[in-house]
Amino acid sequence: MSFFHPCALIPVYNHDRAVGKVIDKLLALNLEIVMVDDGSTQACAKTLDAIAQEYGSVLHLIHLPQNGGKGAACVAGFRKALELGFTHALQVDADAQHDLEAAEGFLRTAQEHPHALVCAYPEYDASAPRARRWGHKVTNFWVALNTWGRGPADSLCGFRVYPLDETISVIDHCRIGLRMDFDLDIVVRLAWAGVRTINLPVGVTYPEGGLSHFKGIKDNCSISLTHAKHCTLMILDVLRLRRLWRLPRDLKDQP
Repeated sequence: MSFFHPCALIPVYNHDRAVGKVIDKLLALNLEIVMVDDGSTQACAKTLDAIAQEYGSVLHLIHLPQNGGKGAACVAGFRKALELGFTHALQVDADAQHDLEAAEGFLRTAQEHPHALVCAYPEYDASAPRARRWGHKVTNFWVALNTWGRGPADSLCGFRVYPLDETISVIDHCRIGLRMDFDLDIVVRLAWAGVRTINLPVGVTYPEGGLSHFKGIKDNCSISLTHAKHCTLMILDVLRLRRLWRLPRDLKDQP
């Protein structure tokens, strides 16, 4: 079996009230954490500094000088994790929506399939807004179409185990969306690169008073443009006018 050394990656943007719960649960799994402050307020940054000081060497904190979006935070975290010698990153959102009891199963699957993307699909409870459920369904239809069915069961759920070599290779060869379009764009690009997707369920709860940075009109427009971009590239590929990028053979998962 390949060497497997995972960490947890948490992008944070003003989630200082919720992130402590997420950190405690991840540390209980004996995971080191890479936490990326995506240009949060000064108050949030101070809270994150205090948390990092409390946990010491098991928590690696990066402060980005300004808010660049979730994708920018994840990319910075991936590069830091690779620099620290980790092979995989369990990316978890900082808002405490996901059931972290599922993390062990995700990591075990990633260890068994080290070149695959282990991707969550949400199992919502009654707190989930109906608009969010339908938004995921529409996006998932287009992702299935744009990946010939090889993509994830859900392309927007922020709970995944990324193989770092493959992920960084894709990021270095493509222009990836760096805001709310990141979760969608990266999974399609990984599928095009030949990275296998393994789908597992995770429970999702929307806490009362929880902080969401999703901007309805702006982010839906960005997601729609990303779908259009993927469709255009797929058509060009079918017409053999442009070849979708593939990973080197030694980075592909074996059957």
